[in-house]
Parts: sequence; structure tokens; C-alpha cells
Amino acid sequence: MVNYYCEYCGTKSSSINSLTAGSCIRHPEGKGRHKLYEGSEKSKYQCKYCGTSASSISSLTAGTCIRHPKGSVKGKHSPTL
Repeated sequence: MVNYYCEYCGTKSSSINSLTAGSCIRHPEGKGRHKLYEGSEKSKYQCKYCGTSASSISSLTAGTCIRHPKGSVKGKHSPTL
């Protein structure tokens, strides 16, 4: 079975349709839908801005990033593909 994940919060779903239909608590604009993470499942996920790693997308995106393009600690970590 294939799993699909939200790039912003790590929510897991068995279908793209059900994933992208849901509201995301970590959407960068404060309110919005889940965004499909287009990378593969990994044992470790790294932030594309600062290199911080975590064992899941949800753990990674929970923290603020010191090298985020919006400014230091003004955005969440974002997983690499």
C-alpha cells in the first residue's frame, strides 16, 4: 500500500484525493489545505534550508527554521525531496 504525506505537517493518507481535501494545521499562510509531499518515504528527512534532520515529516515540520527564506525562525522546516 502506498502512503501519501503532507509536505507541511506530515499527515499520512492512503490517497492523494483524501489528503489534499483536508485542512492543514501547519499551512504557511495559516489556513489552507494539505500539500502533497512529492519525495519518497525515507528513514530520515532533512530540511532543505538548514539541514536539520528528523525521523518523520511531522517531527521535522514542527520546528522553526533558522535559515528560512522569510527570516530566522519565521517559518517551519521544509523537507527535501
